[in-house]
Amino acid sequence: MSGVVDGTIVTLSRIEARVEPYDWVFARQQAAEIDAYWARISAGKPAMFNGRVMLQHRAAIADGVFRAGYFETDYAAFMSWRDFGHPGPVVRNGFAMAALRAADGAFLCGRMGEHTANPGKVYFAAGTPDRSDVRPGGALDLAGSVTRELCEETGLTSEEIAVEESWTAVILAGRIAFMRPVSVPLDAETARALMLARIAEQDEPELSDIVVIRGLADCDRYDMPPFMRPYLAHIYGQD
Repeated sequence: MSGVVDGTIVTLSRIEARVEPYDWVFARQQAAEIDAYWARISAGKPAMFNGRVMLQHRAAIADGVFRAGYFETDYAAFMSWRDFGHPGPVVRNGFAMAALRAADGAFLCGRMGEHTANPGKVYFAAGTPDRSDVRPGGALDLAGSVTRELCEETGLTSEEIAVEESWTAVILAGRIAFMRPVSVPLDAETARALMLARIAEQDEPELSDIVVIRGLADCDRYDMPPFMRPYLAHIYGQD
């Protein structure tokens, strides 16, 4: 993957992604192991659905543009590959995140519910791209994924938020978090209360709480995935 280096943070002007055919050797050769692992991790969690997701198999960065090819697989294969340590040729989970910030400068993250695949983890609204993000002709709409995931998880509407055009990619082994700045014109506590009220009305909410982050020290209080602190350190360093 040209110019895509683990452990780096890259500012991007845009992302151009497409879904295309790809023979994923891991999924084909380890089908039995995948089935067994999925049965184990999904037991007792009916909300975990083995749907279709898009993973990234090629990528290059040039002149601030991230160009990538994605392929379709099932969620069970993705989770197995992730938890088995990303075996095989380089593949990444390249997902978009809404880096939601309140009017007072605080960031707002979600805490994942115990019934989800990432129970207790605290991070920005996000999701591995799926079929709903694929546009006619095969383009993968990661910008649309930002808004969709944020609104689905928090109950906010597109009219209540402002989405910036830029991106920041946090590149790690097996994954790339494409962070897009999103703002809400409320102070953090008011925004948190609004989102919690709307989450309470959802039939099957993904989030169990909304967490306010006012500085890097707050990160130490929560169980965050490895892409969160580097991004926040990067942003706080620019403020």
